[in-house]
Amino acid sequence: MSPREHDLHEIREAVAKLCASFTMEYWRETDRERRYPTEFVTALTRAGWLACLIPEAYGGAGLTLAAAAAVLEEVQRSGANGAACHAQMYTMGTVLRHCSEAQKKKYLPKIAKGELRLQAFGVTEPSAGSDTSSIRTTAVRKGDRYVVNGQKVWTSRAEHSDLMLLLARTAPREQAQKKTEGLSVFIVEMKAALGKGLTIRPIRTMINHATTEVFFENLEIPAENLVGEEGKGFRYVLDGMNAERILIGAECIGDARWFVAKATAYANERKVFGRPIGQNQGVQFPIARAHMATEAAALMVGRAAALYDSGQPCGPEANMAKQLAAEASWQAGDMCLQTHGGFGFAEEYDVERKFRETRLYQVAPISTNLVLCYLAEHVLHLPRSY
Repeated sequence: MSPREHDLHEIREAVAKLCASFTMEYWRETDRERRYPTEFVTALTRAGWLACLIPEAYGGAGLTLAAAAAVLEEVQRSGANGAACHAQMYTMGTVLRHCSEAQKKKYLPKIAKGELRLQAFGVTEPSAGSDTSSIRTTAVRKGDRYVVNGQKVWTSRAEHSDLMLLLARTAPREQAQKKTEGLSVFIVEMKAALGKGLTIRPIRTMINHATTEVFFENLEIPAENLVGEEGKGFRYVLDGMNAERILIGAECIGDARWFVAKATAYANERKVFGRPIGQNQGVQFPIARAHMATEAAALMVGRAAALYDSGQPCGPEANMAKQLAAEASWQAGDMCLQTHGGFGFAEEYDVERKFRETRLYQVAPISTNLVLCYLAEHVLHLPRSY
C-alpha cells in the first residue's frame, strides 16, 4: 500500500466511524420529514471534513480532490446522504482557483471553522437547463455595485447556506463573439440578501435534496464580490463543474458499494425453498455484474481526480467518471431492489431511499445525454449535435 493509499484508507476509516454514529433510522426520519440533516452536517464540519480542500493557510486541511472524493464515497457507502453538504467541496474548484486573495481571506477561514456555509451554486435556470450559456439572469454594473435580476432553479441547500456562487450574464449574449463569453461569477451573501432582492422557494421532490428556486429582483451585490474578471465566469465555473462531476462520481461509487454489500448480505441470509437465494445464479450474476461495473467506474473516478489534482485538463475524464459511476450505482440499486423483492420497497430496509437518491445522478449534474454529446464532439471529433 502506497503512502497516498494509506492516507486515503485512514480518511475512509475516520469518516466511516463518524457516519456510524448516525443510525439508519436517523436517515429514514430526515427523508420522511424532508428535513435537512443539520446534525450530520455539523458533525462533518466539526471534524474538518467539509474544509478538507481549503488550504491550511486559511484553516483547512489542504487535502487533494482525491481525498475529498474518499470522504464523500465513504459517506454514501455508510448509507448516509452526502447531498446535504457536498457543494462545500465542489465549489472550491472555482473559489480556490479564481477568487482573489482578499476574498479568500474574508470567507475561507470562516467556512473552515463552520461559521459560514458555502452550499449553494446558482447556475441552472428554468429556460436554459443544461445549456448554461443561455442563462438570462443579469448583473448590471452601477457604480460600486452590481444589480442582479433573474431566476435560478434546482439550487439545492439555498435555505441552509450563507453564501452562494452565482453565475450571471454581465454582457448580452448577442454582443459576445462566443456564446460562453459575457458570463460572470459572484459571491452572494445570502442571509443579508434575503428580503432585499433575494427570495428562496423550496421545491418538493421525490428525494430529500433541500432543493429550491431562487429569485433575484434588483439585488445589489458589492463589486468586490465579483470573482476574477468580468465576462470570464463560464471558464471559472468549469473548474467547479469538473470537481463536482468527480465528487458526484465518488458518491455514486459509495452508493453502488452500499447496494452490492446490502444485496450480498441479504442473498446470504434470505432462504427460500430451503436454501439461501444467493445460491441461485439468477441472483448471483446480477450482484457480480454490479460489482464489476462499480470497480471499473471507480478506476475512472480515481483517474479523473488524479488529473484534476495535478492541474491537467480533465474534462473528458470528469464527465466519463460521473457517467460511468452513475450508471454503476443505478445498476447496483436496481439489482439490490430486485434481490430484496417486496422487502426492498419497505422503508425499514433503506433500499428504497437509496434507490431514489442514486437515481438523481442519471439526470444531474449534467444529463447523461449531454455527457455523450460532449465526448462525441470534443473527444471523438464527430459533428456537433446541438
